[in-house]
Amino acid sequence: MQNEKLKIKLSIADRVYPLTVFPHQEEGLRKAAKEIERAIKQFEQSYAVRDKQDVLAMCALQFAAKNEQKSINNSNQVNEAEQKLNALNELLNEFLGN
Repeated sequence: MQNEKLKIKLSIADRVYPLTVFPHQEEGLRKAAKEIERAIKQFEQSYAVRDKQDVLAMCALQFAAKNEQKSINNSNQVNEAEQKLNALNELLNEFLGN
């Protein structure tokens, strides 16, 4: 059943985290864990950082910044679309009014 939870284990920063999740969450969590592991390796190689706490903090900052930038970009796109729709609405009103 879809409502039954799965027990999975994710490895992040040399630690295993047992989780109980719904089946539809598993793929996203596994992909997220892989992305975190990739970012950890990148930070460790690029900056020769050995302290996992520092590396995890930088990963958290990187992911949070990406998320915030997406929100900003989406907000800008919504504003642009709204402006275009308003302009189109004005044109339609002018056309229909004549």
